Amino acid sequence: MMDNISQIRMFFLSGLNETHNHIFTLFFLTLLCYCVILLVNISVIVIIIMDKNLHEPMYILLCTFSMNSLYGTAGFYPKLLWDLLSPVHVISYSGCLVQAQIIASFACVDLSILSVMAYDRYVAICRPLEYHSVMSKQRLILLVCYSWLTPFFIVAANMFLTSRLKLCSPYITRFFCVNWTIVKLACIPAETAINSIGTYITILIYFFHGMFRVLSYICLIKTCANSIENRAKFMQTCVPHLISLFIFLVTILFDVMIIRFGSKDFPQAFKNFVAIEILVIPPLMNPLIYGFKLTKIRNRILVVVTVKTK
Repeated sequence: MMDNISQIRMFFLSGLNETHNHIFTLFFLTLLCYCVILLVNISVIVIIIMDKNLHEPMYILLCTFSMNSLYGTAGFYPKLLWDLLSPVHVISYSGCLVQAQIIASFACVDLSILSVMAYDRYVAICRPLEYHSVMSKQRLILLVCYSWLTPFFIVAANMFLTSRLKLCSPYITRFFCVNWTIVKLACIPAETAINSIGTYITILIYFFHGMFRVLSYICLIKTCANSIENRAKFMQTCVPHLISLFIFLVTILFDVMIIRFGSKDFPQAFKNFVAIEILVIPPLMNPLIYGFKLTKIRNRILVVVTVKTK
């Protein structure tokens, strides 16, 4: 039997089984949401790349933020749109692992970039005379590479551990793949102990990221409390970071709680809503928050809109 188990090559996704009565409405709303996400994130990226006045660490980090949103949503929306029009919701074994890798690494990269942004604001406000020497081009490149590559390899290590498991069922009770939903299909629960250890190590790493952000913002608040100018800087550049962080942490916390401790008593529609939040709210709201809050980007958008209307 174990030989047959190891030959699972296709997963059946049951998360959309209760949506048949509203399939075209959901397809239209999903397509609209994805198009808006593409529009706002690509707009931020293009504006930052094209305007040399925005070639500063804070805006370059924002650009990578939007690039990560495009990366994460590309691993989710095209497959969802296809499934909404398909009578059977399936995904290959390798495709499921790739999708889980993309979605998890997207979440971890977001957290890493937010940590680097917190460090950037700390240096800019608390050590302004050293800012350009500390946030040099070379260091910025290293920080961007760190915020992308480290999460990718951490998640890849977890996915490798998952790929070694022998699975007893091809049925996933969600409409997309995440690592833990695959792990729960393991035939021998004892074999998943190392996966749990890998997950806890990942959580611990990003807990320290969180502590670093908290310490950075404590220093920022202390510095800004004594200066009207610094308070203005904090409100303009740090508040968007805090809003983005809050939105992201709330959405991911709900999803993790449903995955790890979710009850079968919850309706499938509610579980779907919680699951999709992390791939809707942060990618959609972050560019809008930064676009309206950061003066240079807002002014650049107004210039472009004004030119287009003339």
